[in-house]
Amino acid sequence: MDVAIPNITFDEEDSQIEISGHSLRNDPGPHDPSVLYEQDEHISSAVWEGLERGALRCHEHTSKLEEWKLTGKQLELVEKAGFKYFRKIEAFSLDNQLISALVERWRKETNTFHLPGGEMTITLDEVALNLGLAIDGEPVVAVELEDSSAIPVCEKLLGKKPTSNDRRGGFLKLSWLKDSFSHCPDIAPLEQVEQCTRAYLLYLVGSTIFSTTSGNTVPVIFLPLFEDFEKAGKYAWGAAALAFLYRALGNATSKSQSTISGCLTLLQCWSYWHLNIGRPKLNQGQALDAFPLALRWKQKLSGLRSKCDVVQYRKALDSLQPCDVEWLPYHDMDEIVPEDIKDTLILGRSRTTLICLDKAEKHLPDRCLRQFGFNQPIPQEVPQWKGTDGEADQSKSIASSCEDWSKHRDQIVEGEDRVDDSEYLLWYSNITRKFVGRHTSLESMFRQTVAGMTKMLELAKTLSREDMFPVNQKAVENIKNILNESLKNPFSNSKGFLLHLKIVVTRCVSHYCLELFGNVFTINQS
Repeated sequence: MDVAIPNITFDEEDSQIEISGHSLRNDPGPHDPSVLYEQDEHISSAVWEGLERGALRCHEHTSKLEEWKLTGKQLELVEKAGFKYFRKIEAFSLDNQLISALVERWRKETNTFHLPGGEMTITLDEVALNLGLAIDGEPVVAVELEDSSAIPVCEKLLGKKPTSNDRRGGFLKLSWLKDSFSHCPDIAPLEQVEQCTRAYLLYLVGSTIFSTTSGNTVPVIFLPLFEDFEKAGKYAWGAAALAFLYRALGNATSKSQSTISGCLTLLQCWSYWHLNIGRPKLNQGQALDAFPLALRWKQKLSGLRSKCDVVQYRKALDSLQPCDVEWLPYHDMDEIVPEDIKDTLILGRSRTTLICLDKAEKHLPDRCLRQFGFNQPIPQEVPQWKGTDGEADQSKSIASSCEDWSKHRDQIVEGEDRVDDSEYLLWYSNITRKFVGRHTSLESMFRQTVAGMTKMLELAKTLSREDMFPVNQKAVENIKNILNESLKNPFSNSKGFLLHLKIVVTRCVSHYCLELFGNVFTINQS
């Protein structure tokens, strides 16, 4: 059977080898690393080297939420605590493959997705619209509890002590909360109603907006926040949910990470609204006036969702066209959105610090002004706030973050229609990661190259050297030795293999051997 022989191009100036039109070292960026300064640790670097991690395990634990039966009194307390709308969403089907591909585009240096046409992100107003949570109010902060404090706190606020099997250090098992408190009697005294409601709220946030990668558990540290329901209703739960999700997305971009937590329902809904990738089709005649807006994507959908894997979604994102992006998906939603939510939507343009317990994350809408109908200028520089352990810079205390949050109403970013996007796009192309995946896999390119080099080696071995000058005999022998060495185990060391390939190509170009092997390789010098 004939072996398909690839064309090889070697650019001496750029040290770039091209095989059948596919570059082995086509640099996807960033050319200027001042913005994406953690590129070497980002999952996109691993993907580029052919190291696939597959789909992330997505930790939202919403499947049992519908088993909670709330009484009328409990619903009043849930509303008072600020979860009137959010509780309606309950279980949501996640597309792990799509979420994993989106994570590959997330950059924690800017808390934005770096897409082909520019940066985009999940903003505060989108949290309010999709989840119905408050984005204005007091920051969600709490005092750290010792593991041993879990028992007395539960006894005080839930009226029941968890056993050692019901908790893991400072984490309570969600199954214990559901088994113990999911059915509150209609005639229960007020104290019991409040205890069961606190358990429900703890379960609700622990399975959704504050879900963790530690299994089906919730940090008991959230429980004291529900001691006073009226006070709980004054917290900016939506801002805390976004801070938590930002941090979870940032953690998931690490090469070694295999899981992701946080409110993935929000992430997936955001993608459905903005990107025509993996978006299901809604049934005709389906009610479109449900709030919060995440409910629209929870309804029955027409046909089956296309089953794409991470690689297919990655390719779709790499080749994303302007027509596939919806910058203003909520422009006709005014009649659906409740007034108390509508009054706070301007905070989507607040350049501020989001807080969730000990987590502080930057909210940078000035990098994504096209999501608000403005042209995009070059955004201001983002200070590097990464700490030594990968968390937010611990030198910046939560107190100073709270101070910044206290000014969030006064830090609204204004857009300018006269700004020309072209200047931004030119700047962006230099600082971004242009694409995540290769058009042709490394394995495919290597196998094609190995086949060609094998054919070349066969020719070198059978070539008659009787009429050659000594210098040419030596050149052929050298090439044969290099090919032998390269083909011993080319896939064990791809960089070494490419180095040998470069030597082969250079030798062929430098000697008359180009004529001898021209029928095997077409070699061009750029």
